[in-house]
Amino acid sequence: MNSKANTRAWLNRDECAALRGLAIMAIVLHNYCHWLGFAVKENEYTFNAANSERLWAAVASPDAMLPVHLLSYFGHYGVPVFLFLSGFGLVMKYERGAAVPQAGRFVRYHYLKLLRMMVPGFVAFTIVDAITPGAFRFQAEYVIAQLLMVINLLPQPDRVIWPGPYWFFGLMMQFYVVYRLLLCRRHWAWVAALVAVCWAVQAVCPPTGDALNRLRYNFVGGMLVFGAGLLAARLLPAWRMVAVGKGAWAAVAAGGTALTVACCTSFGAWLWAPLMVVAASVGVVKALPGGALRVLSWLGGISAAMFVAHPLLRKVFIPISRRGDVYDGLVLYIIATVAVSWMFMLVINRIPKPKP
Repeated sequence: MNSKANTRAWLNRDECAALRGLAIMAIVLHNYCHWLGFAVKENEYTFNAANSERLWAAVASPDAMLPVHLLSYFGHYGVPVFLFLSGFGLVMKYERGAAVPQAGRFVRYHYLKLLRMMVPGFVAFTIVDAITPGAFRFQAEYVIAQLLMVINLLPQPDRVIWPGPYWFFGLMMQFYVVYRLLLCRRHWAWVAALVAVCWAVQAVCPPTGDALNRLRYNFVGGMLVFGAGLLAARLLPAWRMVAVGKGAWAAVAAGGTALTVACCTSFGAWLWAPLMVVAASVGVVKALPGGALRVLSWLGGISAAMFVAHPLLRKVFIPISRRGDVYDGLVLYIIATVAVSWMFMLVINRIPKPKP
């Protein structure tokens, strides 16, 4: 976001960075915890009522592993926060600031921007994967599809995308195309209509079926929160937000959290959970004291590097937790992820940036 647009935004630069920091920590911790066999599994791409029942059982009879269960089940909701911020940022950049490039140049620029971020992590991961137990059998067509960011469109994406979190690159590429071709500088009704269509398509799918799984690996599954980001940037006036105190935002955070938990009870409600998570996250960030906000903002500054680096560090440290030292492995993983991500950021910054 440019400085002029930033002054008119109801989420300022530091708050956006803090939201990225909060989201990346949720994703990093989730992608470790859900690899542990005993952990309650998430409902991310499909809705399995048995997973929710296991969560309620874990909460009703808490033990030392309860944080692991909660991170495993809820941590993936960092992704909707990133999608919301992406929609918000596109409006602030292209509808209140910079001119919109021609469609081909727009897509090329954003593809190269994502590729610049992905390649260092992907190369490092393939090396670590090859020398650690359980190496994945990469196939050339899947590697090419990953580099072209179209792998999400292939059948059984959860079996061919490796490392798993890299599905997000294909998802973001789709949103850039959808935004430039259908939504950029259009009336808000276009956004609302596309959100409604995408939600309805998911609502008629079987909760545990392959159709829903594939939809949620692609832009249809994330359109609700991406559209919310677009509309928030366009329609929410900053001056009304200034008068809202930290206590009120803490109430928003608490209410959003309660609604997120409530959305875990049924398939229909679950489809709205990402929006509740975004509301809760915004409330948390706006209610934070300055020191905590600065820490999360710093993490947000290296969030891109954390995203590409954490899968290779998970593979290194997960054996420690699997042999019984659960929190020892988790703490080492967190420390290593932050440190290596900071170094990755230095590498990424030395790669020439694409020109718009």
